[in-house]
Amino acid sequence: MGVVIIDGTTVKAFVNDEAHFQKSMDEAFASLDANHDGVLSRSELRRAFESMRLIETDFGVDVATPPEELTKLYDSIFAKFDCDNSGTVDKNEFKDEIRNILLAIADGLGSNPIQMALEDGDKNLLKQAADLEASKTAKAAD
Repeated sequence: MGVVIIDGTTVKAFVNDEAHFQKSMDEAFASLDANHDGVLSRSELRRAFESMRLIETDFGVDVATPPEELTKLYDSIFAKFDCDNSGTVDKNEFKDEIRNILLAIADGLGSNPIQMALEDGDKNLLKQAADLEASKTAKAAD
């Protein structure tokens, strides 16, 4: 677990840096595409969101959620990603929806920096945003 200082501007800069954002989305998509068919199925996307434990914890304490409620949640998430209602999520749909999610997070964070504990690892998009800002700050200082 690492701690970063982050604000909405940092997240927006990450999303707007097309090269870094595209690379991150390609890597994230590839890690989720278990069968390497170029699209995400409902189960592949669900596994990703299950790993985030969106509603199964309350400040670190496990909370029992009925399986039907979880299925409804994950089905609604999948529907948001599957913009063309094809039954799968392609790379562009994935990238566009992740962009929307990150921009919503950025709006929620606002411009006041906050200290945030984030899980370590290269897959964490908020950590990638903070790392990108740190690298730009280091280059500017040189």
